[in-house]
Amino acid sequence: MKQILFCLVFMALSGNIFAHEINGRITDEKKTPIEGVNVYNQNTGGFTDSNVAGYYELDDISVGDVLIISGLGYEKQKITITEDQLDATVNIILVESSVSLDQVVLVSKVNALTEYVNVDIKTNPIKSAQEILRKVPGLIIGQHAGGGKAEQIFLRGFDIDHGTDITISTDGLPVNMVSHAHGQGYADMHFIIPETIDNIDFAKGPYYANVGNFNTAGYVELNTKKKIDDNLVKLEVGQFNTIRNVNMFKISDTENSNTFIASELVLTDGVFNSPQNFNRFNILGRYNFNNYEDEELTLSISHFQSRWDASGQIPTRAVEQGIIGRFGAIDDTEGGNTSRSNIWVNHKKQLDEHQSIKSKAFLSRYGFELYSNFTFFLEDPVNGDQIKQKENRLIAGAESVYSRDFHLDNHDMQFDFDAGLGFRYDDNNDVELSKTRNRRETLERIAFGDIDELNGYAFLSANLKTKKWKFNPGLRLDYFKFNYVDFLADSFETLSENDVIISPKFNTIFTASENLQLFGKLGYGFHSNDARVVTANTGEQTLPSAFGADLGTIWKPANRLVVNAALWSLFLEQEFVYVGDAGIVEPSGKTKRYGVDFGFRYQINDWLFINSDINYTIARSTEEPNGQDFIPLAPDLTSVGGITVRDLGKFSGSLNYRYVDDRPANEDDSIVAEGYLVTDLNLNYNFAKNWSFGLIVENLFDVEWNETQFATETRLFNETDPVEEITFTPGTPFFMRAMLSVRF
Repeated sequence: MKQILFCLVFMALSGNIFAHEINGRITDEKKTPIEGVNVYNQNTGGFTDSNVAGYYELDDISVGDVLIISGLGYEKQKITITEDQLDATVNIILVESSVSLDQVVLVSKVNALTEYVNVDIKTNPIKSAQEILRKVPGLIIGQHAGGGKAEQIFLRGFDIDHGTDITISTDGLPVNMVSHAHGQGYADMHFIIPETIDNIDFAKGPYYANVGNFNTAGYVELNTKKKIDDNLVKLEVGQFNTIRNVNMFKISDTENSNTFIASELVLTDGVFNSPQNFNRFNILGRYNFNNYEDEELTLSISHFQSRWDASGQIPTRAVEQGIIGRFGAIDDTEGGNTSRSNIWVNHKKQLDEHQSIKSKAFLSRYGFELYSNFTFFLEDPVNGDQIKQKENRLIAGAESVYSRDFHLDNHDMQFDFDAGLGFRYDDNNDVELSKTRNRRETLERIAFGDIDELNGYAFLSANLKTKKWKFNPGLRLDYFKFNYVDFLADSFETLSENDVIISPKFNTIFTASENLQLFGKLGYGFHSNDARVVTANTGEQTLPSAFGADLGTIWKPANRLVVNAALWSLFLEQEFVYVGDAGIVEPSGKTKRYGVDFGFRYQINDWLFINSDINYTIARSTEEPNGQDFIPLAPDLTSVGGITVRDLGKFSGSLNYRYVDDRPANEDDSIVAEGYLVTDLNLNYNFAKNWSFGLIVENLFDVEWNETQFATETRLFNETDPVEEITFTPGTPFFMRAMLSVRF
């Protein structure tokens, strides 16, 4: 018996006796620490990332283990562990290199596909605000106000409208607007200057404890540059009286801190018969401090303002009858103006090798005024149906996340967790919906009031890694408080509601090798309802939840070829339909979606890349009979892809396509929104020293396509009876801009 006990104790302690670790700092050739570099043990599957000080520590190390050190923009290194390196400090110096797919090593990260998509961004930089979200595989966007409003978003069988079912943020600053005058979740990203984007973090489905409201179809986090290497002046001039100017200047640049300022100006008359008179101005100032030991601070200030005239959506019959052309208008007095000013700070503090705190705080002032006419003369045959939507909002929020990883005695196992606490408060004043005429005369106020909305939250996400498996359970708690003061009511009263929702999550990843990952994901997410709907005591759910599941793989059959595939499903307790004329959000019942995602990225050689993603979805309402259960405008088949040439001599460029199949525009599929295939081209030629000339062509083959479409009941000024049919915003025809830039 004593011998058996001795053997058991020996086996339990053998991990302590024979297991070893390795640690050190990762720097570039200038001895500057590099954060986020991956260190992967090819033999055991263990991995870690370097922190703000470039420090890394990896357990379960044995003689002969092969470590792969990889980071985008650096040459990949391999280290074979020797006896002298066990339990020792091994510092690593990385050499800068052109971005390549083989620099990404497939490890047990929950959102590993993000790493490969960021290769796309580094090799084919974003050229316009419209391109920002198109980098997310399977995500399609459409504009129906000539660049003034937030884009309409399509993802995983959703017509997300302007952001109801996707969470969007930039550098921790939320983009989505709750209880917005134009619609719940409104996400206007035009305050982001495309040239400042450094990388993107995204994932599909509601599986992530650190992401809250609107995270059902997925989330997107845009990360912009903390510093710039060179000054930049860029000028674009093109058709339709289009001018775009971007400037980025270093204000200061020292060993531990830097400051830069970036600006963007866009002017255009647009493709429509009535000049759009569009103007947009952006400015961003950023200060970054990094002591490369244990602390980093980034302070950002930005301002955005935009004004435009719009021709709006037009009915199909008006074009077919020759009343107007494709780029004409029934009411060309639509349009609006919007602005947003932000100040936000991000702070990281490394408490020791195993503990850190990451915090953020933000304050935004936002203004919005929009004039639309969706139904023309349906409600008011004399004055028309133009409406005004307006608001004036202040947003404040903060969040802190404590992270801890454990140096376990049993080196076969790694454990870490993130615990977060935060809030967001929206003070939205004078939220208005009014009937107007010619943007000058207010005929009648339909809704008018003040909205206050508070979201407090906490979350916990843990990671347990053992050999080739990783388990990631998570839990999120959200509290909401809604207040609405209706100025049109007979007497003053603050309408108030509150609610709490708990969202459990679970992800598991099996990394069979450095070239093959299998994953399964389960989780609940939610989107909040509009405060005006919640406080009206309509009986509708305040925080309808969604349940999703994913099963998929990421596979590298060759060093520079990556294939991803996933089967998924998503069930929603309630969806929303925005009724513009009434200024309300109508819940439209429970829905279900099933789909498959497939994509690949292939780097043929050092200068040639190709990529493609194809997505198929079945989307149906669960509360309607067969044949009446289609979800209007939910796309079933979409695909995006392209070919990119990088630094072929003095040339670079890309040819990209996006495809959307025909889809139902109403519940019985009797009205169809036509699909499209559009191809864009950009070419760049570098000449002299740091000078570049380029051509940017939208809709290269000049196809006739409809960018956004709706099944709408409308009446024209000369009609007795209304007609329900497709109203649409025509897609951009062949549109070319020339670009000249210099870096210094």
